[in-house]
Amino acid sequence: MPTIVHFEIPADDVERAKKFYTDLFGWKIEKMPNTSMDNNSKLTSAATGQPIEYWIITTTDDKGNKASVGGGMMKRQMPEHHITNYINVNSIAEYTSKVEELGGKVFTSKHTVPGMGYFALCSDTENNVFAIWQSDESAK
Repeated sequence: MPTIVHFEIPADDVERAKKFYTDLFGWKIEKMPNTSMDNNSKLTSAATGQPIEYWIITTTDDKGNKASVGGGMMKRQMPEHHITNYINVNSIAEYTSKVEELGGKVFTSKHTVPGMGYFALCSDTENNVFAIWQSDESAK
């Protein structure tokens, strides 16, 4: 069954947000390798198509064990860019069709994250934004 597998936090000031979440929850937040703006980043913004820097968030449970759901942080891409939950599915194509059939919207079609998979950004009938995620290590 599809479940939340990742969350993403946009930030106007990434360093300030990193400090906030690290101090508040003890999360470990580290820059994802090969996402330096100077390195021809492999990751691109779904909103702008431009290279982005990305930080991986590792969360822990109350006993300090790595939690099953982690996240990411990036510079805010547009004013309406809010926290987004990523829900794992077997097929982006199948679920984007379902979103539209059920009255939701797909506003960013299938977007590649090289070596990891694909996502599409959607909204539900109440205009809440979410992403669907399809894992695929061979994604290019």
